[in-house]
Amino acid sequence: MIGDYLGYATMFVGAGLISGAVVHHPLDPDRYTLIALVGAGVFLFATVLNEFVLKRQRPSASKVVAVVLASLALSFGIGMLSGGLQHFEDFPERAAMLIPFGLALSFVAYVLRYDAARWRSIVGPTGLMVLVTAAVAFVGLRGIASDMAAESGGGGHSHGEETTGETDTAETEGSHTEDAGTKAPDASPGAESTKSGAGEGEGGHAEDGHAH
Repeated sequence: MIGDYLGYATMFVGAGLISGAVVHHPLDPDRYTLIALVGAGVFLFATVLNEFVLKRQRPSASKVVAVVLASLALSFGIGMLSGGLQHFEDFPERAAMLIPFGLALSFVAYVLRYDAARWRSIVGPTGLMVLVTAAVAFVGLRGIASDMAAESGGGGHSHGEETTGETDTAETEGSHTEDAGTKAPDASPGAESTKSGAGEGEGGHAEDGHAH
């Protein structure tokens, strides 16, 4: 019982870590890349535990590789789909791509993982239906994401830069004005001193002249 529980729980924990990592990756690439790798490792551990340890039959090496690869692709497909749905409002443009691609990837991986004998269904009517659904979702979600960006003022970064530029210009002009204002008084006392000195000199000469 404990083994079944661990296999079941770790599988969903791994998928949850992957879903969070693929959505939040742009915020901190190093951190979320590590989280994605940890999630993939947890999911693969659950796969090995469920398919090879808890089961008595021992599959061939090729079967093991196929199951592991398909399970890994399935975990990322489900992670992209669930993460995009959860955080569409937070990252609309990114989620608009993750959801349809996650849908297509998870379908292909699921067929290869659980029913590889029916791999032709990937390119058959069922696969075509999934592909059309993913394409429609992509176009529709991209439109919604564009509308959300327009409503929230999508050019926020550029406006911020322009405002910063204007502020810098204003500060520069202000500094020039202050410099000019600072230099003007410095020059005035000198001029006044010179004039005063000249006036005193002239006064002295005048006095001397009167004395003579």
